[in-house]
Amino acid sequence: MEQMTGLARDAKAASRELGRLDTAERSRALIAMADALDAGAAALVEENIKDLAVGRDLGLSASMMDRLTLTPDRIRAMAQGVRDVATLPDPVGRLLDERVRPNGLRLRKVSVPIGVVVIIYESRPNVTADAASLCFKTGNATILRGGKEALHSNQWIARAMVAAGRRALGDRFPAHAIQVVPTPDREAIPALLSLSQYVDLCMPRGGEGLIRAVTECSRVPVIKHYKGVCHVYVDREADLDMAEEIVFNAKCQRPSACNAVETLLVDRAIAPQFLPCVSSRLATKQVEFHADPESTPLVTLGVGNRPSTVRPVTEEDYEREYNDYVINVRVVDGLGDAIAHINRHGSAHSDAIVTANARAAERFLNEVDSATVYWNASTRFTDGGEYGMGAEIGISTDKVGARGPMGLEELCSYKWQGVGTGQIRN
Repeated sequence: MEQMTGLARDAKAASRELGRLDTAERSRALIAMADALDAGAAALVEENIKDLAVGRDLGLSASMMDRLTLTPDRIRAMAQGVRDVATLPDPVGRLLDERVRPNGLRLRKVSVPIGVVVIIYESRPNVTADAASLCFKTGNATILRGGKEALHSNQWIARAMVAAGRRALGDRFPAHAIQVVPTPDREAIPALLSLSQYVDLCMPRGGEGLIRAVTECSRVPVIKHYKGVCHVYVDREADLDMAEEIVFNAKCQRPSACNAVETLLVDRAIAPQFLPCVSSRLATKQVEFHADPESTPLVTLGVGNRPSTVRPVTEEDYEREYNDYVINVRVVDGLGDAIAHINRHGSAHSDAIVTANARAAERFLNEVDSATVYWNASTRFTDGGEYGMGAEIGISTDKVGARGPMGLEELCSYKWQGVGTGQIRN
């Protein structure tokens, strides 16, 4: 507990110092951090190899190992994400609202940093750079708690970013602006999240179990993303070639991502034509199908002799985030049935409709209760980088506060400033 208190107290002090840096200073430090990640790519890969060995010893799944792996290309992308953040407009100090009361009191609503943000995540070392850069740009101190399987990579990234920031800004760089929890001890999380006098916000990123555990123990506000149970609904008026491309991309481009599709819903009117084709395409990636009784013979027809599995879908499957080459398939009785299925089984993350019917699309966009809904596009676009936010700190499925990909603006709060000439309240 004493170690976590020191960490949080240092972060609170750093958040005050960050508030004194101007936009140019923060951007200059971020560019230096990006350059340090590029220059140290080989050393970071070596640290990541140690983490991969830990991951294998822990028996991590193939999808989790994929999330853990850092390649030169991924490190370059990580560094570019930091550069992108550096060049984005500064969201701090924006005038959000202004009004003058009848007594002459002038009120201004201005965006400000949140303060100290704790990020708790699993396996993905790139989150360390993404979260740290976004928090730094917005004047927030960050405390990073990755999984024990990524400890070497996370610590190397944080050390490199801090050292680069010091080289760029000298003594003006807050020494504890970016910190990694140095212990894998599980008790560190509830200890840290009990310190509401220092910590302002927690953002967990990982499996549903992790996020529920964090939410239940935290005394500070938590922005949640329980899981990504995403859907694609192929309507009777869809361009079927387009639909096949979207489904294949949404499932196979990176199945370990939270915005990959987990359930395919197909209108009964086009199921006999569409399902054999799309299942044949998915089978080229050895996708496993969990199919309802009506779709099973159609999927089986498409799979043929290829080494894919078709098995009965269960109610529990419809609410499962596979993060793997597995997909649920269900034939539905039109648009209303599809919307009802998504709102019942989905996780309010990302869902898509493929159709040429604008009225059907508008109904889907309005009635599906998710953070992001798409018309004729893959669910894989739910990402801060793809939205032009630079790096992304997470995807919120909450309804209050931030929702969807969280970039710079979502890491700001606001304050009211009152400017008077001696007004008093009667």
